[in-house]
Amino acid sequence: MTESKQPKFTCRPRIRIKAEKDIALGPGKVDLLEAIERTGSISAGARELGLSYRRAWDLVDTMNHCFKQPLVARVKGGKGGGGAQLTAEGRDMIALYRAMETKALKAIGPEWKTIQKSLRSHSGK
Repeated sequence: MTESKQPKFTCRPRIRIKAEKDIALGPGKVDLLEAIERTGSISAGARELGLSYRRAWDLVDTMNHCFKQPLVARVKGGKGGGGAQLTAEGRDMIALYRAMETKALKAIGPEWKTIQKSLRSHSGK
């Protein structure tokens, strides 16, 4: 007999910093910044996240145009080819964004606990 697996519920705040019609910073863009930091390139970061290079480049371009200082800088080609790296501003924005997420999750903690009590997987059935 196969047991049906109950879904695991999570709660993740989705904060977006908007600049008129553009999203200057949001969860997907921060994920991309982190991937670029890990991989040293926009294309490798895009692959890691399952994005096309064009989509990743558009996201980086939007971020770089929305902030006073660019968040991602190109690295000139050399022996291993070119790449990209985060600027100090880019690393700061990741840290600030993640801190905002943590604070938001903490702030909604009591409501989230109440919601969890109403979810099937929390009922033990």
